[in-house]
Amino acid sequence: MFNLIAVLAVAGQSTWKKVRPIVVRDAVLLPAAGFLGVIILWWFIATFLTNLMPTPVEALIANLDYILNPFYRRGPGNLGLGWLLLASLRRVLIGFGLGALVAIPIGFLIGMSKQALLALNPLIQIFKPVSPLAWLPISLAIFNLADPSAIFVIFITSLWPTIINTALGVSSVNKDYIDVARVLEMPRWRQITKIILPASLPYIFTGLRISLGIAWLVIVAVEMLTGGVGIGFFVWDEWSRLNLSSVFLAVLVIGLTGLVLDYAVGNIQELVTHRPKS
Repeated sequence: MFNLIAVLAVAGQSTWKKVRPIVVRDAVLLPAAGFLGVIILWWFIATFLTNLMPTPVEALIANLDYILNPFYRRGPGNLGLGWLLLASLRRVLIGFGLGALVAIPIGFLIGMSKQALLALNPLIQIFKPVSPLAWLPISLAIFNLADPSAIFVIFITSLWPTIINTALGVSSVNKDYIDVARVLEMPRWRQITKIILPASLPYIFTGLRISLGIAWLVIVAVEMLTGGVGIGFFVWDEWSRLNLSSVFLAVLVIGLTGLVLDYAVGNIQELVTHRPKS
C-alpha cells in the first residue's frame, strides 16, 4: 500500500512539473500581459494625447481613500464606494429576480404552446429592441420615484433573454421523451418537473446570465439620469467635477462586479445542472 502511494505521488509530481508551465502561462502570464497592455495604452493616452486624463499612478494615488475605506460615512450623501455599490446591487438583484420570476414561466408557456408563441412572440420582438433608457420616462411617470423606477427598468429589460432562452430550451426537449411520458400517462406537471425542466436548465441559466449582465449594464446608465445613491450616479457626479481618477476606479469596480456576478451564476448553474459551465 505504501509503495502504491509513493508511486502515485511520484507520478503526480512528474505530471505537475509538465503541466505547471502551461497553467502558469494560461492563468497568470497571459492575463497579466493583457492588463499590462491596457495600462500602457492608458499611460500613453494620458501622457501624450490629453491633459484631462490622469496616469495610472496618479489615479491610484488619488483613489487611495476610496480603496482603503470603501464603507465610510461622512455626512449625508458622502458615502464610500462600497455603500454605493451595495445600493446598485440591491436594485439590480430585485429587478433581476422579479424579471426571472416572470420570464421563466412565460418562456415555458411559449415553448410548450404554439398558441402562446403566436400570441406573445410579436410583443417580444417589438419590445426586445427598445432601449432601456426609453423605459425610464414611463417608469418615472408610473412610480414618480427614482428607486422603484430604476428597479422597473431593470425588470423590463432583463425579461427578454430569459424568456427567449427558456422557450428555446423547452421547445428543444426531445419529443421521444414526451411521447414516452404520455404513454406512461405521466401527469403534465410531472412531465414539466421531471423531463422538461431538467433538459431546459442549461438554456434557462444562459438566459439568466445574459439578463443579469444586461441588468448590471443598465443600472449604471439609469442611475446617471435618476441620481441618488449608486455607482452610476457616482460616475456622473465625479465626471461633472472633472475627477477622472474616480471615474476610472468606478469603471474598474463596475467591471469586476459584473465578472463576479456572472461567475456566481455560472457556479450556481454548475451546481444545479451537474454540467460544466460554458
